[in-house]
Amino acid sequence: MSANTHAVHADHAAGHGHGSLRSYLIGFGLSVVLTAIPFWLVMSGVLDSRQATALIIMVFAAAQIVVHMIFFLHMSAGSENGWTMMALIFTLVIVGITLSGSLWVMYHLNVNMMPGHAMSQMP
Repeated sequence: MSANTHAVHADHAAGHGHGSLRSYLIGFGLSVVLTAIPFWLVMSGVLDSRQATALIIMVFAAAQIVVHMIFFLHMSAGSENGWTMMALIFTLVIVGITLSGSLWVMYHLNVNMMPGHAMSQMP
């Protein structure tokens, strides 16, 4: 084993990079809240606008991803020489593209597949 491997195992044995019970409980509590609020918004119909509800749910989803990355995956700006921050930024970009693309596809499917829309030109 190389000296670098021993250093990694020493850090692992010392508990570096691992969360405490307190941080896991905070992450769990935030995850529950970030799930319960969008569920309540949809089930109670508090907002009249579907677009506003969808936008709020997207914001809560992105926040929940960040909570999971910080509290459960232990990513921070200082760990691993900043590479985990690059992974966080990349993840947020991919999630933004995926969420906006999914909403765009669902919107266009809804508009183009409505009954009464089809075949008004047919003889």
